[in-house]
Amino acid sequence: MSTRAHHGPWGVPLALIIIGAWAGHLAWVLTADGLSWASPVTWLHTVLQAHLCTGLFITGHDAMHGTVNRRRWVNTAVGTVACFLFAGLSYRRLVVNHRAHHADPTGESDPDFSTRFRSFWPWLGTFMVRYTTVPQLVFMAAQFNLLKWLGVAEWRLWAFWVIPAALGTLQLFYFGTYLPHRRPDTPDMAPHHARTLPRNHLWALLSCYFFGYHWEHHESPSTPWWALWRMKDGRARASSLSSQGEAATR
Repeated sequence: MSTRAHHGPWGVPLALIIIGAWAGHLAWVLTADGLSWASPVTWLHTVLQAHLCTGLFITGHDAMHGTVNRRRWVNTAVGTVACFLFAGLSYRRLVVNHRAHHADPTGESDPDFSTRFRSFWPWLGTFMVRYTTVPQLVFMAAQFNLLKWLGVAEWRLWAFWVIPAALGTLQLFYFGTYLPHRRPDTPDMAPHHARTLPRNHLWALLSCYFFGYHWEHHESPSTPWWALWRMKDGRARASSLSSQGEAATR
C-alpha cells in the first residue's frame, strides 16, 4: 500500500455521501408504500441499490490505500463500516488480501486471480470461495431473519438487500478483476498485468466508479477512485505526444 496517498478535500465527504445514500435508500425501500415485486419501479430501485452497494466496496477499497483521509484511524473506521455494510466483510482480512494482490497481480500469490480457471464463472467461483467465510454467512443470515422478525417483508429483503449485494459483487468482479486482469496479457498491460477500460468517463463512472481504469489504479494506488479519470487523460496525452514525437523524427 502506498504511503504517499493523495489527500484531497473529497475523501471523507464522498465516503459519507455513499454510505448515507446506501443506508437512506435501503431504509426507504424497505418501508415505502407503493412498491411491489411485480412493479418495474421496484427493479429500478434494486439496480440503484446495487450501484450504491458497489460504492460501499469502492469506499472501503480507497480506505485500504489510505486515500479517504490522511489519518490512519479515519481510513480504518470508514473502511470497516463500508466493507461490513457491503456484505459483512472483514476489513482487516481484505487489507491483507489486497496487499497480496498489488504485490503480485495475476501471480501465484494473488488471491484475486485464478491460475487454474480463465473463464468468468469458474474464476468467480474460486474468487467467492476465497473471500466468503462461515461467520460472515451466519451473521448475514441472522440479520436477514432479524429484519423479518421486525416486520420487513421477505420479498423486500431479497429485492433491496440480497440481490443488490449479489449484483454489486458481480459488478466489482467483472469490471475490477475479470476484465482488467484476464489473460492473455497485451503490451499495454505492462508492468501491472492490468488493462484499462477504453470507453468514456461517464460509462466508467456508472459501470464501477472508475474502477475500470485499472492500469491507472495499479500505476498509482494512492490515487482515489474519483481522480482516476485524470490519470487516464494524462496517460492518453502522454501517449499522443510520444506518437507525435516519433512521427516527427521519421
